[in-house]
Amino acid sequence: MLQIKKYGAIDIGSNAIRLLVSNVIIKEDTEPQFKKSSLVRVPIRLGADAFVHGSISDDNIIRMKSAMEAFKLLMDVHGVEKYKACATSAMREANNGVAVANQILNETGIKIDIIGGKEEASIISSTDLNELIKSHSTYLYVDVGGGSTEFTIFSEGQIVTSKSFRMGTVRLINNTKAENKEAFKKVEGWIKEHTKKYKKIALIGSGGNINKLFKMSGRSEGSPISYIYLNAQYQFLKKMSFSQRITELGLNPDRADVIIPATKIYLSAMKWSGARKIHVPKIGLADGIIKSLYYSEL
Repeated sequence: MLQIKKYGAIDIGSNAIRLLVSNVIIKEDTEPQFKKSSLVRVPIRLGADAFVHGSISDDNIIRMKSAMEAFKLLMDVHGVEKYKACATSAMREANNGVAVANQILNETGIKIDIIGGKEEASIISSTDLNELIKSHSTYLYVDVGGGSTEFTIFSEGQIVTSKSFRMGTVRLINNTKAENKEAFKKVEGWIKEHTKKYKKIALIGSGGNINKLFKMSGRSEGSPISYIYLNAQYQFLKKMSFSQRITELGLNPDRADVIIPATKIYLSAMKWSGARKIHVPKIGLADGIIKSLYYSEL
């Protein structure tokens, strides 16, 4: 017997807010299939508020409220039966984050869970990587967000360790050089310490920036990107102005600036772990939320 459930996931990040609607296809004696039905992204950069001023601005509170009202209508149209909204580093670091979440709940009916870094990493690493991860291989999974980056090491099909660092694209743009240098130093130490015993390791990258870089590469789905290619792309992007990245490469304004620090994070992780290639499956926090919603009902 075939059963189809429809779930929604709202990912309130530091650079953008997303609504993912997915179909969960359930058939007896087989693993459930998670199929994306719709993805809507709105460029509300909460990190520019939280990491610089310490709170979410009134303007962005209004924009968030409008986004939640729109998402609620879209979920109604899609027939979503269950959803979950999660906010990450910008909301959890803003001194009015909880108050904003309560205001949105009262005015829109959308309940926002402000999750910690470890919970975020756990949700992301629960996404379905079975088709990609080989049981005999080792991977460093890197999810780059606007306010934080989650690192997870998989070996022999199992999670070895994971950690969330307060180093994201929006934060790197707004921090001082000294702060960024210190952040990269901490990540370097963690990666080297936890990957030194592995002779061969590959990266798995997730997040909007690596998805865009993969699309720009023209590679077929499932093909990895090499360190050499990614480094060449990084040097190319750095030479272009912000306006050139928009007009000549067709990047959205809220992508054209953060793509450079994001590429630097992925390259650094490859360098410190010794990885020579990075796989780019289309997965992230929203996918993990959908999966957790389904398994929470079992």
